Amino acid sequence: MYNLDRGCAEADVISTMVEQQFEPAVAQGLVNAFVHARKNGIDPPKESIQIDTAPAKTAPQEYQYPQRHYPEYQYEVPRIKPGSTIYTSDRNIPVLIRMEKPVLAVLGNVLSEAECDQLIELARHRLQPSTVVDPLTGKNKIAEHRNSYGMFFDLEETPFIAKLDQRISELMNCPIENGEGLQVLHYGPNAKNTPHYDFLVPSNSTNIASLARSGQRVSSLVIYLNDVSAGGETIFPEIGLAIQPQKGNAVYFEYTNSLQQLDHKSLHAGAEVTEGEKWVVTKWMREKPFIAAH
Repeated sequence: MYNLDRGCAEADVISTMVEQQFEPAVAQGLVNAFVHARKNGIDPPKESIQIDTAPAKTAPQEYQYPQRHYPEYQYEVPRIKPGSTIYTSDRNIPVLIRMEKPVLAVLGNVLSEAECDQLIELARHRLQPSTVVDPLTGKNKIAEHRNSYGMFFDLEETPFIAKLDQRISELMNCPIENGEGLQVLHYGPNAKNTPHYDFLVPSNSTNIASLARSGQRVSSLVIYLNDVSAGGETIFPEIGLAIQPQKGNAVYFEYTNSLQQLDHKSLHAGAEVTEGEKWVVTKWMREKPFIAAH
């Protein structure tokens, strides 16, 4: 890793990773893998590393995750506005469910049926196999655990996208310029997304540079663009919540506070689509204006 290449002691690197809320066993395993590669003159692992950690006992088998021991997250006043309805300049959005830990809301009528259909058609011809950032190398790679197709719109790319960016900015109570471009994802039969966090971990040079430019991600909004016949729920395994996709509805959640703590209760996954297909559009908000890598 970068700090090891700079000559930092292994123990110091592990300590720093734990402070950044890595599970100690994971931090130790990552450092061991890189040290082994350096000593033997081979390339460091790029795909995956086998790390021995105890599985979580509270999550279903499919969504098991290593046990974690982090400082207690300090919940603050939510960014999203209170009340049973959130008013934007062009739409009144009912709040169907609210949760405090994590800060989460299920929202209705975020997009109209016509807007959902228009987004799908604009995105369809631009879809590519979805990629994730390799936490070790910082490079994008196609991940088997995320067998979907996706694309990004530029911020305010067209008048229609600009209208949605404005509404979503008002809904999420963050400036438009703090938002990453809208991402449309398509999941076909048997496609799913395994448990993950949306916040960025500074475990590679790409994430470190992105955090320096734009700050941490602070909140996410996932809008469902179609009704899913069966499966495809958004699952929060730490709190036992599953949200059924319904066209035009959305789930909003926060995971970063002013102390730079990260809320691990925001762990989430997309259940397997067992019948039909699933379309969603996602918006991530940053602490500062978003500046893409060049």
